Amino acid sequence: MSETTNNLHTIHSSSQFQELLSADLDRLSLINFWAPWAAPCTQMNDVVSELAKKHPSLLALQVEAEDQEEITESFNIEAVPSFLILRGHTLLERIEGADAVRLTQAVTKHTSAAPYKPLSHSDARPAKPGNVDSRDEEKTETEEQLNTRLRALMNQSKVVLFMKGSPDAPRCGFSRKIVGLLQEQKVPFAHFDILTDESVRQGLKTLNDWPTFPQLIIKGELVGGLDIAQEMVDNGEFKELVD
Repeated sequence: MSETTNNLHTIHSSSQFQELLSADLDRLSLINFWAPWAAPCTQMNDVVSELAKKHPSLLALQVEAEDQEEITESFNIEAVPSFLILRGHTLLERIEGADAVRLTQAVTKHTSAAPYKPLSHSDARPAKPGNVDSRDEEKTETEEQLNTRLRALMNQSKVVLFMKGSPDAPRCGFSRKIVGLLQEQKVPFAHFDILTDESVRQGLKTLNDWPTFPQLIIKGELVGGLDIAQEMVDNGEFKELVD
């Protein structure tokens, strides 16, 4: 994706991202998290390009989500396309999905608003907004109970895929690819969307000692992620294991 204006930048590294974002803390920034495999991103990339042309004072940063994983994880991006509007390091608005009208209205609103000085300031990256009271976040499930539930989920079928989204609507490229691999191998499998349960998401990382998703489980045991599953298919081990 080429840069078409002086205020539209394709991000190639975390250092470049931080340098651009921190250059002017009074400047409005639009961060576009996208992926080449997601069709809606193509349209929204054009929308971002047009917004950058229309608003020369806007800093528009194009971040390929899976290529710049450190940036993506730091902003808790779970789906593409996703958009963040910031002034300096202050998060003003988060928009998920290919909603061109809402994005255009949001950028117009914030570019026309006068810059303000917050009562407090932090150089930390903005956290994902939420409306859950911290008192509601107390654990109601012990570690032993969670592990028992995780084991039950892992044994619900011979093949279980813990993924982002569902087989019909994967929410990351790795999940989409491993679903395609399983379907090509004509392997029936159950699935669990780890975005719907943070306890399961974090618990599996610890239980299986595997920090990323998707996680493929066969006969109750972790096989690995996409790369390992593809390697097993290529060398014939996968067919032997599921048969």
